[in-house]
Amino acid sequence: MDSFTTQQFRQRLLDERRQLLARIAQQRGGTVSRVEMAAQHDVRASDASAQARTELGEELAMNEHETAELSLFENALDRLDQGLYGQCKDCGVEISLQRLQVYPLALRCMACQSAQESRH
Repeated sequence: MDSFTTQQFRQRLLDERRQLLARIAQQRGGTVSRVEMAAQHDVRASDASAQARTELGEELAMNEHETAELSLFENALDRLDQGLYGQCKDCGVEISLQRLQVYPLALRCMACQSAQESRH
């Protein structure tokens, strides 16, 4: 991958990470931690208890997903810094540019990704 393409991917990853962080902050009503978010759902009334637990579970699941996605962005940026971005983590071949354009967080080439998915 040439340096121009690398810079384009770096900028895209940074932009998408920034959007994710903004979405997380908006959903939490600012920079609220997971503990603070859970405390906001402290439920004492039995009528609302089931609904509040469901809402809390959904919020925590979304938070887990977003935290994992944020980690993928950090890993992709680290791979860029190390010169490993676009290289399949399983077989070492170059991931196609088309795949990276569709999914810039890709860790594997299509063959290895397909093999990974068929095992799970």
